[in-house]
Amino acid sequence: MKKILTLIAALAMSSAAIAETTSVTMQAADGVTVYGEIYTAPGVPKSAPLILLFHQGGGDSRGEYTPLVPRLLDAGYNLVAIDQRRGGDRFDGENRTLAGVGDTKFSYCDVVPDLEAALAFAREQGFSGKTAAWGSSYSAALIFKLGVDHPDEIDAIIAFSAASGEPMEGCMPEQYSADITQPVLALRPSREMEVPYVPGQMELFEEQGHRTYIADPGVHGSSMLNEDRVGESTDETWSVVLEFLATNLAGGD
Repeated sequence: MKKILTLIAALAMSSAAIAETTSVTMQAADGVTVYGEIYTAPGVPKSAPLILLFHQGGGDSRGEYTPLVPRLLDAGYNLVAIDQRRGGDRFDGENRTLAGVGDTKFSYCDVVPDLEAALAFAREQGFSGKTAAWGSSYSAALIFKLGVDHPDEIDAIIAFSAASGEPMEGCMPEQYSADITQPVLALRPSREMEVPYVPGQMELFEEQGHRTYIADPGVHGSSMLNEDRVGESTDETWSVVLEFLATNLAGGD
């Protein structure tokens, strides 16, 4: 009986456990080499829905998203994640794109070509399914511009703790949120509702017809889905995210 149970457990392993991870590079329009990963699961075609994953400031794609990838793969999504030129080692990872640009300084708004490079690269690689742009903190702000500029290629926007204010001058999400035609889900941890600009931003998104969600418990950015960083179950937030993705990326394969 023990052997049978062991066999059943082995057969029940998620597709994420044997997923394929491919490290890649791509060129941004201004010549910067952008590093990233493609994550795919066995049996999931390139016509399946795609999620473009963009990290928060001070971070890198692997450090922020490695804990989240298995659940997204299990849900049937292809994933492309990149290291943007604004980042660091906040989650004990290495931002390879940042290392490549050396001492060159970039604003948050200067990162938009990296996001566009990821979108173009995914298409070049044959990923043809409906596509969600997923951003965290400053990149959650930039995906609003990405959605407005590429309405025929981006099908959904999912923004975790979208940054605003002076650091985002010239590319604040509020500059583009009225013109977004795609479905939007904007998420915040409850404690960020005490930040002066946040309640107004969330109210504006709601007035514009975008969906909002307050995660309680939760932490900043996409890490509000990471139980180790939140310190409690994140299942409720995951349910909201996966339902939004399933509803708005349906029919991608």
